[in-house]
Amino acid sequence: MRVGVPKEIKNHEYRVGLTPASVAELVRAGHQVVVQTGAGLGIDFEDGDYVAAGASIVADAAAVFAGSDMIVKVKEPQPSEIAMLEARHVLFTYLHLAADKPQALGLMASGATCIAYETVTAADRSLPLLKPMSEVAGRMSIQVGAHYLEKEQGGRGVLLGGVPGVAPARVAILGGGVSGVNAAQMAVGMRADVTIYDINNARLAELDMFFSSQIKTAYASTAAIAQAVKNAHLVIGAVLVPGAAAPKLVTREMLRTMKRGSVLVDIAIDQGGCFETSHPTTHDDPVFEVDGVIHYCVANMPGAVARTSAFALNNATLPFALKLANLGAEAAMAADPHLANGLNVSGGKIRHQAVADALDLPMN
Repeated sequence: MRVGVPKEIKNHEYRVGLTPASVAELVRAGHQVVVQTGAGLGIDFEDGDYVAAGASIVADAAAVFAGSDMIVKVKEPQPSEIAMLEARHVLFTYLHLAADKPQALGLMASGATCIAYETVTAADRSLPLLKPMSEVAGRMSIQVGAHYLEKEQGGRGVLLGGVPGVAPARVAILGGGVSGVNAAQMAVGMRADVTIYDINNARLAELDMFFSSQIKTAYASTAAIAQAVKNAHLVIGAVLVPGAAAPKLVTREMLRTMKRGSVLVDIAIDQGGCFETSHPTTHDDPVFEVDGVIHYCVANMPGAVARTSAFALNNATLPFALKLANLGAEAAMAADPHLANGLNVSGGKIRHQAVADALDLPMN
């Protein structure tokens, strides 16, 4: 199979779909790999590194799309990239279609087979291709939250861990999944006062055992969330419904009860966000203020730590990319129902029920 790697063009997106090491594995398996010039520069890989791994370098994205059967990316295709997709293509990347109907319609019009990292599953029903970026985003959420709590950033002027004689900041984490746990680990390490909220009592029990006395846990009722938001200095939105739009857990009314200079970090923004007042931002302009509360809603948070993120992502995606290349998309998905769960669009139709429901489009 001919596998193509275009340079990412989303705002401040420096990750790359395949590292040279991943390219070498595909070439060793008998495949051809075409890489756009400069695709790896954001993580310090020169074109020569890709050539040494067995890839061919081409001048632009158009040449990548024209010369490839499968396109491997990181972020969802931008309009100029969707325009280059054809029915013969397999697209393997993050899509997050539940919050992006124009993209879904564009992919449907292309006729391409579009497999989303975020809905590929594992035998234990986890999301193995979303997990590494959820880990990164969870850990980053505390870093950026602590930064924007600083007074010169517009924050309340609170040190996350406090100091002797001064209480630490209160951190409320909505969601006890991968990103929520990683956020909690970082917040605990910085000596914050941390509470995780979730609607799964079994998960809360696991978290209580895992963290012992380092955190508190609470059932995520509407009343509990309202109280948490009122008292917290930093709220991390870390909820996920695979393939579907994130539920709006924090309303504008709740927001008005927060202290001025408090911070919200919405990790779920790729899926529409879990705060009513959220809208996507970029690394160029990452925050905005509503009712005196700072919102950080960058839709590609892990792109800020591109080298760590690219390696972590490739570790997870490479086995699936090899399977797709070795067998072809149809046979690979027939052989692996967990990979088949990644199929979001093909043949001009939506193929994932949660995506169809979120977009109010028919599922075929």
